[in-house]
Amino acid sequence: MKLTRILRSEDAVSEVVDFSIILGIMLLAVAVIGVAGFPLVEHMQESGHAENVRQSFIVLTANINKIVFGATPSQSVELKLYGGLVSVTGDSAINVTVQAWNGLNSTIESYTFERQMRMIQNEYEDRYICYEDTGTWAQYPLGDAVMVSRPRFVLHDDVLTIPAVMISGSTGISGVGLVRVTSDGGVASVYSYYNVSQVDITIKSKYYKAWERYLNDTDDLGMNFVSFDHTNTTVHLQKIYSPDNIDVHVIYSPMSVTVD
Repeated sequence: MKLTRILRSEDAVSEVVDFSIILGIMLLAVAVIGVAGFPLVEHMQESGHAENVRQSFIVLTANINKIVFGATPSQSVELKLYGGLVSVTGDSAINVTVQAWNGLNSTIESYTFERQMRMIQNEYEDRYICYEDTGTWAQYPLGDAVMVSRPRFVLHDDVLTIPAVMISGSTGISGVGLVRVTSDGGVASVYSYYNVSQVDITIKSKYYKAWERYLNDTDDLGMNFVSFDHTNTTVHLQKIYSPDNIDVHVIYSPMSVTVD
């Protein structure tokens, strides 16, 4: 009789059902964490790495600019790699053309300054950030290039100062860990133009769209957009200063950079 009562009891079946439900909930929770949680953690980690790289390049830019403006002959900065690549690369260039009054023969004459620039760039997970001509620039997987820190172009008291930093070197390191970027300044030169009535600046750069927004910013230079050449990643801007002419000084600063 007792055996029959036990066999007919539903308590054991209920416990098995409860256990199955709890096990199913646990497996579902693990699956949700695996599908949604782990990618989220990985994304947060990658975002943290990208932000660290961004901050490192802001520091790198500030230190290299000390060489550009004669505060120090060389600089060495450590960067941390998270599986990316740091290299001296690119074919960027700057062209500055001015229309200036020549008092000797009472005519307006055209003068052109043109130099290659190149850049120090970090590539990580389809994110790019670089030092180029005293500024920090970035390109992310979505959207146009952006300016991270402003270049040192200055218009003050009718004097326009334009830096032109030429970086030589072809070294690069990829992987994980610390790398050292060492910059050694060369012999700087200043090209001066007086009584300038018009300035044209053409920038060839991977980050040319960000350059356009910077040069067009009325709080800085307020230059007028002329044209893009998307095939050659080039932007051309212009500003007319007549009748209140200005003086233009182009600071050409060559330097050699090694990454080790």
